[in-house]
Amino acid sequence: MNKTHSILLYYCYAPIEDPEAFREQHHLLCLELNLLGRIIVSKEGLNGTISGLIEDCEKYMAAMHADPRFAKTDFKVDYSDKHAFTKLHVRTKAEIVHSGLLHIDPNTRTGKHLAPKEFKEMKDRDDVVVLDVRSDYEHSVGRFKNAVTLDIENFREFPEKVNELKEKYKDKKILTYCTGGIKCEKASAFLLEQGFEDVYQLHGGIIKYGMEAGGEDFEGKCYVFDNRVAVDVNTVNPTVISRCHVCDTVSDRMVNCANPVCNLHVPICEACGWELDGACSTECKEHPEKRPYDGTGYYQKELNGYNPLKGFNRKKKTDVQV
Repeated sequence: MNKTHSILLYYCYAPIEDPEAFREQHHLLCLELNLLGRIIVSKEGLNGTISGLIEDCEKYMAAMHADPRFAKTDFKVDYSDKHAFTKLHVRTKAEIVHSGLLHIDPNTRTGKHLAPKEFKEMKDRDDVVVLDVRSDYEHSVGRFKNAVTLDIENFREFPEKVNELKEKYKDKKILTYCTGGIKCEKASAFLLEQGFEDVYQLHGGIIKYGMEAGGEDFEGKCYVFDNRVAVDVNTVNPTVISRCHVCDTVSDRMVNCANPVCNLHVPICEACGWELDGACSTECKEHPEKRPYDGTGYYQKELNGYNPLKGFNRKKKTDVQV
């Protein structure tokens, strides 16, 4: 297989007393291990997706598990022949996933965690509703068969949809799922707070379900937040559900419109991609700022003098323990 790199997807709800101090220390640790990706630090915990050489990622996971706060972190590990990112960003935010539900602590109350095998056994029962809590651009390219999806652009809009769900599914068992499990922690807790009595979540999300249950009945691809954009998870009964934004033919080829002012992120088949030179419409094709199209529909952000040590007053090895 010649896979040299790991791609890690993980989160952990654990109190961090001084997020900014932790962020700086953690950034330096990632630099020491030559890791790239995005990590969010807050008072409520960590949320990350990073890539690096297999041995470097193993050292990172060992360092995380050695810290009592993060000993329970469940890493979803995939493999690649290269990095899945071009930069490293470790940032502090109010929440590790933006929901606006700052009062909810998943360590206190959340939906019952289901292992992939348990989720598979429950999802088709008559008294069950499978609920996708991801954004529309994510579930448009892939979702579980017969899942209820929400018309939301961002997860922070999820609380606004709960009344609609309550009208239809209040007396059902609710099985929530997302990419890696993090959104379900607060989504399922909020459903319980709003009066739903039987709420579950797919532990480890779609990614873990693909690894441990073969991805059965997950239709299409799973949207991911790295350079791969969307990945296959179903090795049992795979299918394609998304359609080209331009011609409506079946296509799971996710691209960004070549017009940076538009930057629409939708499926566009290869033929339409070349026909419109990477744009999503004739208007965008003729836009004066349209980016050159190379056939991928992916536009790497300019590094613009990117320096991973910017803001630090010491060399990266100082005070870093691996």
